[in-house]
Amino acid sequence: MGKRIVIALGGNALGNNLPEQMIAVKQTAKAIVDLIQEGHQVVVAHGNGPQVGMIQKAMAELTRSEPEKYIPCPLSVCVAMSQGYIGYDLQNALREELLDRGINKGVATVLTQVEVDPEDKAFQNPTKPIGAFMTKEEADKLVADAKAEARKIVAEARAEAEEIVKKAEAKAEDVSKNTMTEISLAGKQAVGRIKSEIASLIIAKATARGVKEAVVDPAFIKEMLVAVAKNWNGSDSGRVELQALLPEGERKKLDAAFEESAKELLAAGVEVGWSKEVKTGFKVGAKEGGYYISFADADIEALLAEYLRDKVFQLLFKA
Repeated sequence: MGKRIVIALGGNALGNNLPEQMIAVKQTAKAIVDLIQEGHQVVVAHGNGPQVGMIQKAMAELTRSEPEKYIPCPLSVCVAMSQGYIGYDLQNALREELLDRGINKGVATVLTQVEVDPEDKAFQNPTKPIGAFMTKEEADKLVADAKAEARKIVAEARAEAEEIVKKAEAKAEDVSKNTMTEISLAGKQAVGRIKSEIASLIIAKATARGVKEAVVDPAFIKEMLVAVAKNWNGSDSGRVELQALLPEGERKKLDAAFEESAKELLAAGVEVGWSKEVKTGFKVGAKEGGYYISFADADIEALLAEYLRDKVFQLLFKA
């Protein structure tokens, strides 16, 4: 009865490239088929040092040629590639040798994974490097290029960060200026409002009493009526016809005064009448029309206030 035999092939025994490997597996297949012909079951394991190194180097060169398109290939994937193509060549060579001898047996390639001890001392002193070897000059250049690229990346990142900070500071300054402008404007408006209120209070104190006395003073009313009549359509115009409405409540007081000045008022073109709607002051309008101008105490006070406002402001705040 035959035995189960495990054969371990070193990676170097399979050559350093594809043509060498094709030759090596043909010779190896003859020896393995001899064992199978004798009735033994054979399992073949193999190394992959030169092969995985070749694959890893090719993948690294591909990445360097187009880094935007190709990413670095992990070593574990390179190992799987080496298992596949070594197994493919061995499987074909064995199957061909078996058929040449009239032996009808199947051959299969199995990709495997092996768990290793991370504490294995072999990791402390690797003895079988793979991939490309460099001269000292090449290694120094690679390191220098890497440092230069790192400095470039850092410089670009710093410049970008400074630009971001600069824009942020400029925006903050604009916000600060706008805020201060708004605060200043609000302050000025508040001060202006206070000044206006002060001026208004003083004007009210100064004019209220005098206005109330003036608008019921017959002499004042007469002079105002004559002045209005003369200026109704301009000082150069001819005689005008106006009607003045006086407060009904003041009729007795004003009757006596206006009897003496009636001729003067009529000469100026003013006809005096009475109205319960007029409480203080008087209204003047065209004799036959309904258009009247009010000369009540509130109207006169407003006119005086506008005149006095600037005077009071100058006195209070510009002195």
